[in-house]
Amino acid sequence: MDLSNLHPAAGSRKARKRVGRGPGSGTGKTAGRGHKGRNSRSGSGRTPGYEGGQMPLQRRLPKRGFHNPFRKELQVVNLAALAKFDADSVVDPAALLGAKLARKGSMQIKILGQGKLDKKLTVKAHAFSQTAREAIEAQGGTAEVIG
Repeated sequence: MDLSNLHPAAGSRKARKRVGRGPGSGTGKTAGRGHKGRNSRSGSGRTPGYEGGQMPLQRRLPKRGFHNPFRKELQVVNLAALAKFDADSVVDPAALLGAKLARKGSMQIKILGQGKLDKKLTVKAHAFSQTAREAIEAQGGTAEVIG
């Protein structure tokens, strides 16, 4: 046995149908497409969602919801996650990215007040919840808004 005599198992591969190759083939002339009409022509066919002239489902259903084009998406970091940092250190977006607490550097960061903080930290972020700000300042740290 070597590479020169490898072949697929009998019946596992089917040859493609060669249409439009004369009357003897059984699929000559109109190539199995019948005479005239939409499906006989090249490039034509039913569009997605077409229901034979009936009003399509996507037009029968009402529109819902609202997309706010001015929405600002924020990454949230809880106070409990800031326990990773040493006391008296500066926690900014670069430090949060380095500690893998933030995912994307391009997104703004908001500090939320879930968890306890037991260190004095200088935290720089784009936004703070009121409870987070109070907890940081209660430990003698500062909460600075950037951007």
